[in-house]
Amino acid sequence: MSSPGPKAERYRGKRVLLVGMMGAGKSTVAALLAARLGWPVIDTDTIVERKAGASVAEIFARDGEEVFRAAEAGAILDLEGGRQPLVVSVGGGAVVSKANREALRAAGTVVWLRARPATLAARVGSGKSRPLLSRGGLEPETALGQLAAEREGCYRDAADLVVDVDEASAVEAADLVMSALTSALAL
Repeated sequence: MSSPGPKAERYRGKRVLLVGMMGAGKSTVAALLAARLGWPVIDTDTIVERKAGASVAEIFARDGEEVFRAAEAGAILDLEGGRQPLVVSVGGGAVVSKANREALRAAGTVVWLRARPATLAARVGSGKSRPLLSRGGLEPETALGQLAAEREGCYRDAADLVVDVDEASAVEAADLVMSALTSALAL
């Protein structure tokens, strides 16, 4: 782990949790943001995969979405108790659960990386490794549009800040998140 950068002092004791649809760039932006702040970064999907000894796709195929969502909820609840600075990439569907939304808000500042379905589809490609896109025979953009519409209210409810990332590279998105945090938290 790298030592905290000069900007990290202003965020001491805070956590930043990135939510959004698959393809919004949560994992990449979280890593960039964490590097700038000198904080650790974690991904709730990675936590679930390590505990299960299987990929998200394998968990969905073997055990079903309900088992995956329960493991995801456990990973999110574990975030509540800690107080060290941390940047977290949260799985795209985690916000559907009201309990998860409450736990996320209790754990830190929640930032919604918002993008249009066309942007998301361009970023996820065929979606073959994404369990929720590989069923139903829909094109990725159509499936993502449906999921985004279903989840929009949940993202809105969970988020302290919204950052639109359609036209932004990962580096630019990290800049936008940092700017939003600085403005909103008066840091």
